[in-house]
Order: sequence, then C-alpha cells, then structure tokens
Amino acid sequence: MSKPIQVSASILCADFTKLGEEIKKCEDAGVDMLHVDVMDGHFVPNISIGALIVEAIRPLTKLPIESHLMIEKPGDYIDAFADAGADIISIHVECYGQRREGCREYGQYPKEIDAIDVEAARKDVLRIKEKGKRAFMVINPGTPLCLGDLVKDIDGVLMMSVNPGFSKQKFMPVALGKIQELRKVFDGDISIDGGVNAETSPQAVEAGVNILATASYFFGAEDPAKVVTYLKGLQPVH
Repeated sequence: MSKPIQVSASILCADFTKLGEEIKKCEDAGVDMLHVDVMDGHFVPNISIGALIVEAIRPLTKLPIESHLMIEKPGDYIDAFADAGADIISIHVECYGQRREGCREYGQYPKEIDAIDVEAARKDVLRIKEKGKRAFMVINPGTPLCLGDLVKDIDGVLMMSVNPGFSKQKFMPVALGKIQELRKVFDGDISIDGGVNAETSPQAVEAGVNILATASYFFGAEDPAKVVTYLKGLQPVH
C-alpha cells in the first residue's frame, strides 16, 4: 500500500522580510512540513542560512522542520540543529566517501561519490537519532544509489533532482530511476527536492516518492493551497 503524499515547503523561496507570515501561509495551505536549506559555500557554491533561523521559526509553528545540511562535516552541526528545533536532519552521502576526480577541491561542484563509507555515515545517523530526531540521507543527481545496509538505520532518503545550491533549477529525470530502485528495498520516507512542479511531481510519485519538496512552485503560486491540494491528490498509476 502506498504512503499518503506529503508536501514540504522550502523556505528558501519565502519572503524573509515576512517569514512569520510566510510560515502561516504554509500552514493555511495545508503544507505538512517546512524544509530549511542550509548551505555553507563549500559543499555547494552558495551560502544560505543556519541553525539561528531554525531556532527563530521553531516557536512560530508546530509543523515539522527539516534541516537539509548542504555543508561539509555535517556531523559537527547535528547537535546545533537538533537543539534549535529541527525534527528531521538530512545529511549528504557525498560527505561520507571518496569524491570523484573533479569535485574534490574547493570550487569544484557538484560533489559526487561512487561508494559511501557506511560506518562513518552510520555514526552521524545514530547521533541524529540519539538526539530524538529523524535521520535522512541525501543523494545528489550524479551520485548512484549507494546506501548499502545503511537503509536499516535511516528514516528517509532525500533524492536531489537538481544539483544542490540554487533554487529554480530544471528537474533532472536521473533521480527517478534511483527512486524506483530504492523503493524496492526501502519502506521509509522518500523525498524529492528540485524542480518539483505540476509536470514533474506525478513522475516522482509514480517512481515511489511520498514527500514532495517544493520551493518556487509553492511560494510563487497565486493560490498556494491549490498547489498543495493538487500535490497531495497524486497517486501512483499502478
């Protein structure tokens, strides 16, 4: 039986001068969780926000908050984001393996690996869970599905359908095959992030996704509630 579709609103595309109002807009529209993109200018070529924003928005909403850590050495920041009030902490597999030639140095993007160091990743996953939070692993478009038996320890997988670092990018279908492969062996949450809209979301759900992370599609909509209703109404064809 397929899981009900949930919608995660990425606040990267919110109006930060009215963040409280934007969060209320998410709640009123029926969004299931908030997605906070954390970028350090090293793992990705951009800098965004940190634990301070999570701490600031935590009292404003009862919605779960996912902190998506697009940062080097995410393990060093697990406690900070957990203590700030994140409910889900998402860490990249590309921080736990030998990176490919051409993306090992500062300024070389996107970061990609071919194999994960499962024990190194498991250590941080268990740390997240020790803090009482849900642990997701994130996989970039160019990185293969390489979780191995780490699937037994994690609560979810966030599949990137764009290279991380910027909003309003075009959806990359390479994510869909990995989602199909993962769903065969994983009963937890599978989320997709990047270029999710009316055209791409049905493909993602058909592949096995149950959480749709949306940024500009939601925040740029004339009727955000209609967007959420549409996304939650999607069902796999089979």
